[in-house]
Amino acid sequence: MHMDRYIGMDVHSASCTAGVVSAKGKRLNSAVLETNGKSLVEYLRMIPGTRHLIIEEGTHAAWLHEILSPHVQDMVVMGVPKNKGQKNDKIDAFGLAEKLRIGSIERRVYKGLGEFSTLSAVSKAYRNVMVDSVRVMNRLKGVFRSRGISTAGKQVFGQNTKDQWLEKLPPKIRPLASTYYAELAALLEVRNQAQKDMLKEARTHRVFHVLKTVPGMGPKRVAEMLPIVVTPYRFPNKRMFWTYCGLGVVMRSSSDWVRAADGSWLRTNTEQTRGLNFNHNRILKMTFKGAATTVIGRRRAEEPIFQHYLSLLDNGTNPNLAKLTIARQIASVTLSLWRSGEEYDGKKLKKK
Repeated sequence: MHMDRYIGMDVHSASCTAGVVSAKGKRLNSAVLETNGKSLVEYLRMIPGTRHLIIEEGTHAAWLHEILSPHVQDMVVMGVPKNKGQKNDKIDAFGLAEKLRIGSIERRVYKGLGEFSTLSAVSKAYRNVMVDSVRVMNRLKGVFRSRGISTAGKQVFGQNTKDQWLEKLPPKIRPLASTYYAELAALLEVRNQAQKDMLKEARTHRVFHVLKTVPGMGPKRVAEMLPIVVTPYRFPNKRMFWTYCGLGVVMRSSSDWVRAADGSWLRTNTEQTRGLNFNHNRILKMTFKGAATTVIGRRRAEEPIFQHYLSLLDNGTNPNLAKLTIARQIASVTLSLWRSGEEYDGKKLKKK
């Protein structure tokens, strides 16, 4: 007798609605629970058999995965789908349970941070402050551009020269720019401290010292990457890692077949559109493409990866595609070194 129980949980800030489905698809029971760790754990323990739990990605997903996963056989966090048709908490809960039972989950969200929990928190703080500071910089430049004042480069952001820049503005506009300067100064101070905290935590992990030797990566990129990837064994091969990083090439075509004279179908040489996959982690894509830009910009002739880039250009490859190839190579090297635990050695890569 199958005692598998598939539990779908529709999570909200105040309440959670749970629906339980048997292995044969029969709805067994449902319940409305307070969004409280103790209440949810007690409810799960009351369900007999082998428990399989599914929730949707959201604000509470990481917390619930941490406290509930020890009490079930397996727990899945699913990306939020586009729901059309009837909808309420009970329907959503049983719908999630049924998807888990029949295996029709489109996108799973990885939540096992493991040893990188603290690094995940401090790196997220650094990224958020970075975004806030860039936003204020853009606002500040916008003030000067609105008065026809050129602001090329980063000179306009200097606190030592802000008085000179303010004098270029009409008196009625200066208070706005002064406020942005004050906000920027505070954010830059917080950003520097957040970066120090992130790197300090990253240095406590051995793999950080291994991966920062990869060309173009550097301490900041590695520190941001670690809590996102968590473990290299999530990916069976480098191509799946490329796709996760947004470096997978996608081919699209339509109306591929035509009738031959004998009545059979022949595949035509239709024009195919080519691009990168849309469903990816944006931070990782920025990390590896940034690393490729760094390697290309340094122009170190002894670096095998840069030599590969030059050979691609010599063979007529478009510079953008050559840069993509280098980004994929850096991602592959990162994944390989993470698994082996060895530091980067350009001589070994050149032999390969």
